[in-house]
Amino acid sequence: MRIITYKAISDFCIRHKDAETAFQDWYYKTIKADWTCYADMKRTFNSVDALGNKRFVFNIKGNDYRLVAIVLFNIKMVYVRFIGNHKNYDKIDVSNV
Repeated sequence: MRIITYKAISDFCIRHKDAETAFQDWYYKTIKADWTCYADMKRTFNSVDALGNKRFVFNIKGNDYRLVAIVLFNIKMVYVRFIGNHKNYDKIDVSNV
């Protein structure tokens, strides 16, 4: 899979050093993946949930952080739209990120 906006991940990890290893793990597993559907993602990340409209939320670092991405299976692209903790996640409208 190709990840768009890796800079968002690296910038977040600069501000949240405790998350760096977990996000690196998510990143490397994702770029090596060849997902064709949601079930494929579930096999890689059991905690991923579908939000609708091609958006998915990943729990990172034991559910300390969340990453919302648009996943386009047909072109193998993952577009990072949000990274934050649960408090920040609860404030967003996931249909608009």
